[in-house]
Amino acid sequence: MSESRTVIALDAMGGDHGLSVVLPAAESVLGSRDDVALILVGDEAQIEARIGGPLAEARESGRLRIEHAPEVVTMDETPSHALRFKKKSSMRRAIELVKSGEADACVSAGNTGALMATARYVLKTLPGIDRPAIATTIPTMQGHTLMLDLGANIDCTAEHLFQFAVMGSVLVQAVDGNASPRVGLLNIGEEEIKGNDQIKEAARLVAATSLNYIGFVEGDDIYKGTADVVVCDGFVGNVALKTSEGVARMIAHFLGEEFRRNLLTRLAGMVALPVIRGLRRRMDPRRYNGASLLGLRGIVVKSHGSADRLAFAHAIEEAAREGAMNVPGLIDHRLETLLTERQAV
Repeated sequence: MSESRTVIALDAMGGDHGLSVVLPAAESVLGSRDDVALILVGDEAQIEARIGGPLAEARESGRLRIEHAPEVVTMDETPSHALRFKKKSSMRRAIELVKSGEADACVSAGNTGALMATARYVLKTLPGIDRPAIATTIPTMQGHTLMLDLGANIDCTAEHLFQFAVMGSVLVQAVDGNASPRVGLLNIGEEEIKGNDQIKEAARLVAATSLNYIGFVEGDDIYKGTADVVVCDGFVGNVALKTSEGVARMIAHFLGEEFRRNLLTRLAGMVALPVIRGLRRRMDPRRYNGASLLGLRGIVVKSHGSADRLAFAHAIEEAAREGAMNVPGLIDHRLETLLTERQAV
């Protein structure tokens, strides 16, 4: 494979749909980008039986190869069991390819807990990072924002939140080309007196550096686009994200009910169809699929387990962007600089 290409290892067997989604997504990415090469990690016989057309051509040209892995981590498997007994799984082998340098990043739609545990065990965390965080991009009225942590760390110290702020800022700088991302700490109010001791201390730590810290932000600020990076612990972040997804589904459900209410509303729905389609596209969670496991000595991107072809392709694209920019190296350098700044204050 060409050294000029970003190489992504794909856990071809993970998730709810496995090969039926991973292969079409791989074909889509290879067809749209010349700067990406892929490694399909999984049962070689099953993969061989389903490769044809553009994927076969990509394999002949050196842009695609198969890495055999006979085991699969199931979606209901405990992280400890996967770590101990699934050493030949497609998930673990994909991560190992990142560690060995054969791949610049890996993508899996598999078991989140097992993926985090395996990635942390195999890759280790960067110097100065205590815990990896799950970060993902969500749509806002201003474009999009990055939010972390989304469930990897339920109980966080102020130092952990500071580390999340650094990692999130670096990722937005690298992927979005934003030279000075606005960083906000998610809180129950914007006033300095609001929140617990943990969030107040985190604010002090972040404010003592050259990060573009804008202060506390509230839940409604997330979708206003007030901040480019929203930082919180995993408990709060996961609840906020799942609540938002539920509200979005409820709005879509109510909208559909109203347009189906009678003949007049059905006609109105037909007239408004282009607007409805545009709204669905802008809010389509598939276009924001691909959560980054930040803080590791390598790039790991988690796709939603039920992702379809479009969603999984977006996760591959996210991994390619991070791999091309060497995000872990940027985080390592930035954290070292900021810690030096803090000590000098």
